[in-house]
Amino acid sequence: MNGGGGVCFLSLICCIALLIWGVVGGGMRAPSWEVTSSEGRTRPRGHERSRVQRIKRGWVWNQFFVLEEYMGSEPQYVGKLHTDLDHGHNAVKYTLSGEGVGSIFTIDQITGDIHALVGLDREEKSFYTLRAQAVDLHSGIPLEPESEFIIKVQDINDNEPRFLDGPYSASVPEMSPTGTYVTQVTATDADDPTYGNSARIVYSILHGQPYFAVDPKTGVIRTALANMDREVKGEYQVLLQAKDMGGQLGGLASTTTINISLSDVNDNPPRFAKSIFHLRVPESALVGSAVGRIRAQDLDAGSNSEVDYAIVPGDEGNMFDILSDGQTQEGVVVLKKALDYEAKKSYTFKVEASNAQLDPRFLHLGPFKDSAIVKVTVVDVDEPPVFTKPAYSLEVYEDTPPGTIIGSVTAHDLDASSSAVRYSLEWLSESDSCFDIDTVEGTISTNDFLDRETAVQHNITVVATKVNNPLLSTKVSVTVDVLDVNEFPPELSVPSDTFICENTRVGQVIQTVGAVDQDLPPVGQRFFFKSPKDLRNRNFTVRDFGNNTAGIVTRRSGFQRRLLDVYTLPVVVEDSGYPAQSSTATLTIRVCSCGVGGSLLTCSAEAIFLPVGLSTGALMAILLCVALLMVVAALYMSQRRHKEKETLMTSKEDIRDNVIHYDDEGGGEADTHAFDMGTLRNTHPVRSDNIREFIEQRLEESQKGFAAPPYDSLATYAYEGDGSVAGSLSSIEESWVIDDTGDFSSLGDWGQPFKTLANILDTQPPAQTDES
Repeated sequence: MNGGGGVCFLSLICCIALLIWGVVGGGMRAPSWEVTSSEGRTRPRGHERSRVQRIKRGWVWNQFFVLEEYMGSEPQYVGKLHTDLDHGHNAVKYTLSGEGVGSIFTIDQITGDIHALVGLDREEKSFYTLRAQAVDLHSGIPLEPESEFIIKVQDINDNEPRFLDGPYSASVPEMSPTGTYVTQVTATDADDPTYGNSARIVYSILHGQPYFAVDPKTGVIRTALANMDREVKGEYQVLLQAKDMGGQLGGLASTTTINISLSDVNDNPPRFAKSIFHLRVPESALVGSAVGRIRAQDLDAGSNSEVDYAIVPGDEGNMFDILSDGQTQEGVVVLKKALDYEAKKSYTFKVEASNAQLDPRFLHLGPFKDSAIVKVTVVDVDEPPVFTKPAYSLEVYEDTPPGTIIGSVTAHDLDASSSAVRYSLEWLSESDSCFDIDTVEGTISTNDFLDRETAVQHNITVVATKVNNPLLSTKVSVTVDVLDVNEFPPELSVPSDTFICENTRVGQVIQTVGAVDQDLPPVGQRFFFKSPKDLRNRNFTVRDFGNNTAGIVTRRSGFQRRLLDVYTLPVVVEDSGYPAQSSTATLTIRVCSCGVGGSLLTCSAEAIFLPVGLSTGALMAILLCVALLMVVAALYMSQRRHKEKETLMTSKEDIRDNVIHYDDEGGGEADTHAFDMGTLRNTHPVRSDNIREFIEQRLEESQKGFAAPPYDSLATYAYEGDGSVAGSLSSIEESWVIDDTGDFSSLGDWGQPFKTLANILDTQPPAQTDES
C-alpha cells in the first residue's frame, strides 16, 4: 500500500466514526469540511445552509504526510483545507495554529492550501500537531468548530548504520574449536524501522577471513578456523560492515574494527636452550649464596609459563640447591654446603625443569618437562689458616707455678702455597695477661698464679696468621678452667640451735643438717657427717643419710625440761677432696614441752621460735593465747568465791561479752553462769600476782625489743544477768569450779595445755593483808 492509499484508508475509518457520532448526536450539526491531501483527491460535499438536517461529512482529515529532506526551490505542498460551506465566493477564511505554524508551515487563508516552508528531518521530529478553523470572512463568525490534525514526516533512507562503541576488543582461548563464540557487535540505524527497509541491517566481514565468521542478522562473531596457536599468531584484526536496506544495492553502510587476541593455554612444555650449563664459584663462597642461573624457556604466557626447577638426586648434587625465580622464571643454583678446593675441584649434577600448572587437555602432546646437565667448577682462593679444632678447652690447677705450659693450639695453611703460621694472643681484658703463647709452636703457658676464688674460668683468643700474607688470619677461642685445690673445710648449712620434745621416742630424727663448701665443684661434691670419735654422747647421735644430709637422732627417751633443758652435740662434717678438709660444729638442743602431734607448748623463745623460723606475728599470737589461758583460770577461781553475782559496771554504755564461744545457739546470758566476767573487776583477785608474774617473765624473755608482743590489757565485761527460761547450755557445770583450797590439779583433766597452767598456779601467792 502506498502513502496515498494509507491516507484514504485512515480517512475512511474516521468518516465511519463521525457518521456514527452524527447518528448518536441527533440534531447536532457536524462541521462540513473538505480536505484535499497532497496525496489524495478532492471529494465535494454539497449542502445548503438553509436546510435544517444532519450534514454528512464526505471527507475526514486527521493526518497529512510530508516527505523529509525536501530539496525543491518552492515550498513543499502538504494538503488543502476546505469546508462544504465554502461556495467559492471568497467568503470563507481559513486559519491554522499549532506546532511550527508561520516558521515551518503556512496556509493560504482563502484557498486553504498548506505548504512546508523548510525541509524537515524525521529523525529530529517525526510529526507535528496543528489546529484548523473556518470563519466567515466578513463577520468573523466560525463556520465550523476548531479541529486538530497531524502532519507526519515521512521517512526516507537518509541515515547509514552506526557502530556506537567501536573499535572493539575481544579475546578467545587459543586452540579453540570451530564455532567458538568470540563476541557480538551491534549497529544502530536512525531511520524508521517500521517503514520500508531503511533500518534493516545486514552484517558481513570484509577482512579477517578465514579465521572468523559473523552472523549476518545478530552480529555474533565466532571462530571459523580450529586450533589457532597463540605462539604462532596471537593478534587478529577483523573489519566488520553493517549495511541497511537488507544489504541490497543502494543501501547505506558503515564499518568498524574488532581487535581479537588469542588468550594463552598451557600447551607448551619448558625447554632448555642447551644441554650443559657451566658455572664457576670460588671456594670461599658462603653457604646460601647464589652460584649461578640457568633457564628453561616456556613459550606460554602468565602462570602457564611458570617453571619449577629441581636437582635430580645424586651424590654431587647434594652440595647445591636450586630455587625458582618467579620474576624471570630462571633457576638459581644456591650453595648448600661449604666448598673446599683442595678437597674437590668440580661438581656435576642434573637439573630438571617442569611446568608448575598442567592442562590435562594437552598432556597427549608429550611430557611437560626437560632436563639439562650443570657443571660447577670450584675456583681456588687464598684462604687464612685453619685450626684443627673449632674451639679449645684447657685446665690448670690454681696453685700452678708461673711459666707452666698448660696446652697448645695448632693451625695449618691448606692452600697450595702452604705458608708457615705464626700465633699470638688477642688481649681483650686484664685477665688475658695471665697467659702467654709461643709464636711458632702455639703452646700456651701461665704468666702468674691463678686463683679459682677470683676467677674460675678464663676465655682467651688465639690468632693464627699466614707468614706470606699477614692480612689472612684466623681466630679461635680457648677456654681455661681453673681447677680447685681443696683448701676450705665444709660447714654446716643450718642454724646451730634446735629443740626436742619431752615425749620424744628413741631413734627419732629431731633435726636434719646439711653442709656448704667454698671449694669446687658445688654440684656433685660429697660430704660426710659424724660425731667426734673421742666424744661418746649417750643422748644423741649423727646419722649420715648419704645425700649430703644427716639427721640428729635420739638415743634414749624420757627427756625432762625440769631436770636439764639444754644439751650440746658436736657434729663433724668432712668433704671428699684431696686432702680432705673437715670442721666441727656444736649443735645446741633445748628441751621443750610439746602437745599431741609434736606441737610446742612452752620453752624459751630462743629454743622454740628461732629454729623453726616463726615470725614475730606468730610469736605474739602464742603469747596472747597463753595469757588468755590464765585469764580463764582466774575466772574459775573467782567463781567459787563469788556466789552472788556482782555487777560492777552500771553505765548503759557498758560493753558486755562472753569469753566462751559456742557454735550452737542457746538461751542467752544464763549460759555464762559458770563464767562471771565481773570477776575480772574484783578488787581482790586470788591469783592475779601469779598471772602478772608470768606475763612479766615472758616479756623479759623476749628482751622487750621491737619483736616483743605488746602489754596485754584485760578487758572487763559487766554481768548481763540470768533469767533465761531455757537454762544454761554450757557443758561446764559448777562442779568444775576450783574450790578455795587452791588445788589446781583438776585442770589437768582438760588436756596438756592446762597441765602447764596448773604448774604455774601451784605457786602460792603472797599473803594478803586486810588492807589490800
